[in-house]
Amino acid sequence: MKVAIPKERAADERRVALVPDTAAKLIAATLEVSVESGAGAGAYIPDDAYEKAGVKVVKSADALLKDADAVLKVQAPDASEVGQLKSGSVLISFLQPATQADIVKALAKRGVTAFSLELLPRISRAQSMDALSSQASAAGYKAVLMAAGRLGKFFPMMMTAAGTVAPARVLVMGAGVAGLQAIATARRLGAVVSAYDVRPAVKEEVQSLGATFIELALESQLGEGGYAREQSEEFLHKQRELIGEHVMKSDVVITTAAIPGRRAPLLVTGEMVKGMRPGSVIVDLAAESGGNVELTQAGEDVDVAGVTVIGTRNVPSTMPLATSQLFARNVANLLLHLVKDGAINLDFQDEITKGACVTHAGEIVNERAKQLLAASA
Repeated sequence: MKVAIPKERAADERRVALVPDTAAKLIAATLEVSVESGAGAGAYIPDDAYEKAGVKVVKSADALLKDADAVLKVQAPDASEVGQLKSGSVLISFLQPATQADIVKALAKRGVTAFSLELLPRISRAQSMDALSSQASAAGYKAVLMAAGRLGKFFPMMMTAAGTVAPARVLVMGAGVAGLQAIATARRLGAVVSAYDVRPAVKEEVQSLGATFIELALESQLGEGGYAREQSEEFLHKQRELIGEHVMKSDVVITTAAIPGRRAPLLVTGEMVKGMRPGSVIVDLAAESGGNVELTQAGEDVDVAGVTVIGTRNVPSTMPLATSQLFARNVANLLLHLVKDGAINLDFQDEITKGACVTHAGEIVNERAKQLLAASA
């Protein structure tokens, strides 16, 4: 069975779907692994590191993909890449079916069995394959470092001969994987941290990290699989009214609230941003899906009366070596779950296989993907 890892062609994507150490594990499972030359360059992994691990380095994507039985990618393929995939092959990547309808349809038409990492079921057996969580954790960590680099003051309390400097006040909005990592990182840097989430059930996790959990007089919004469900505009309006004073008292705000396949909820209004002290920093990790902050511009840093709103796209890709290592383990674990005796063996009675598979035998087979496609139409 031939496994191929092409270069990522999406703008600003520096990650690679497989690193040499993880490739060696696939080779040990009797799989033949090939990588396109330069695929690991953005993550500081040279071709010879793959060769030392037993991976074949191929110069062109066309030669790499034409005979591949399984293709591993980070981002969804573009239309030209779909045309290079072999009918009957397996693709594993982030597919984003809600925003990539044409690509999903093209994969089905091509006869590719495509697995979307966003659609993995939230069960214990799938934790080692959960690329959403591994990448979100990295984003939460990096968001704090980005904020610290732009903030004009210390994060920790500093006691000096010239006097005592108060610690920075950090507010994290959304206490999922990214939010919890942001809380932990900000606390390690010595900030006073508070956090808010629409799910009261995360209160203990927030407090266990040394942060204060902000409780608002609102009903729980816990949704399927532990995610927050999509909120009504009435709920969001009331939430913004109650959270505004906490935002305006903070030196740093990190927003992480996102619902898979939906536009990110608006949590921070322009008026809240303008009410913050000059020199304050906001990092909006939901910038790519519309932003949690009204004034966010995806891919840009915006100055609003001295407050910096950071809308960096694809934050995990800004630390590509570590995130590639994590992603590689996730995607290799999923691939090996689909392999038996050195060949793909698809068991659609299995919850993981059925839950993550989007296209198979010329059809879109995933009900959740169908719903996301319908919602985006």
